[in-house]
Amino acid sequence: MPLPTAIPASKRAAPAGRRLRAAVAIAVAAAIAAGCASIEKYAPSWRSFGVYKIDINQGNYLAQEQVDRLKVGMTPQQVRLTLGTPLIEYPFTPNRWDYVYEYARQGVVREHRKFTVWFDDGKLARWEGDRMPQTVVELNQSASAKALPMSEGKSWWQKLLDKKSAPGSGQ
Repeated sequence: MPLPTAIPASKRAAPAGRRLRAAVAIAVAAAIAAGCASIEKYAPSWRSFGVYKIDINQGNYLAQEQVDRLKVGMTPQQVRLTLGTPLIEYPFTPNRWDYVYEYARQGVVREHRKFTVWFDDGKLARWEGDRMPQTVVELNQSASAKALPMSEGKSWWQKLLDKKSAPGSGQ
């Protein structure tokens, strides 16, 4: 009768605990990977960790009603009164003015608009640019919505705190 031989460790079945840990690790990795697209919204990015970055509105606020007041043949002074001082006046091409607006939140540019006017012989010849808000009122509403994003609703953390501090919650 032959003697029983020991099964080498490489051929033995993995214990149930090791398989369970591997399954949990895979599930956690899948959950993390699935949330990558939205994690920036709820958690600070590593590049801004510990550093507060203010929201920056920079450039010229233009509304469509201001653009609608432009007429071919206006003088540069009339255009300046209508749209305001341009952000960029090129010294070597004085016949082109650029009105640029940019909004950055936490160091990330969220909105960028550009509007350009051209002059021929000291008169407004043409203009072009991105879509502008219809009115100054709409412009102010969009600016305040960006500056105060929590006005549209409460975060899950605020809702949780409200439930705990509500009367009858036992606290």
